Amino acid sequence: MSRIDTVFFDIGGVCLTNGWGAGARAAVASHFGLDAGELEARHAEVVDGFERGEVSLDEYLDRVVFHRPRSFGRDAFIGFMHAQSRPYEPVLILVRSLAAAKKYRLAAINNESRALNRYRIDTFGLNEIFQAFFSSCYLGVSKPSARIYAIALDVMQADPLTSLFVDDREENLAGARAAGMRTVHATDPAALPQALREAGIDVPQVRP
Repeated sequence: MSRIDTVFFDIGGVCLTNGWGAGARAAVASHFGLDAGELEARHAEVVDGFERGEVSLDEYLDRVVFHRPRSFGRDAFIGFMHAQSRPYEPVLILVRSLAAAKKYRLAAINNESRALNRYRIDTFGLNEIFQAFFSSCYLGVSKPSARIYAIALDVMQADPLTSLFVDDREENLAGARAAGMRTVHATDPAALPQALREAGIDVPQVRP
């Protein structure tokens, strides 16, 4: 089997919490006293366009939250949205160590809205780790579409047979496997180092 030279990581659910997943939306609804069912229904109507960069954050908020008068402002809501993003520190330490070792090219493939993606890259220093971000908001296509993996491989000039994709969702891994990539199902940050070793990655020893 060929040696892996390029590793693609998902961000939300692997390196960080899901920034605007169901849990985050539930927390926001509870904090601001919103009807969670209505929030979810309105979110479902626009989320695809939001994550593909077709709907801006302001447009999303107008349609999902501020379609009626609220007792709170837009800035407060966005601030609480941002606060739902938290790092999985052991994973970030691991990925930073891989980047520092310079044995592999590292890039990210993730589904995320433009504003949130930029906030998370800047806040958690992800541009110091990854050489490229293949985010749905920039490419106009989302995982698990075959197109997003093809673009990532093409731009990185990566051979799928020597590429590994790490994600927490099986449907996204299935898309990567269909593109010929090897995969790691990352559901437990503590188990990720061993899973990477079993996939053929030379994981540096990191002091706690």
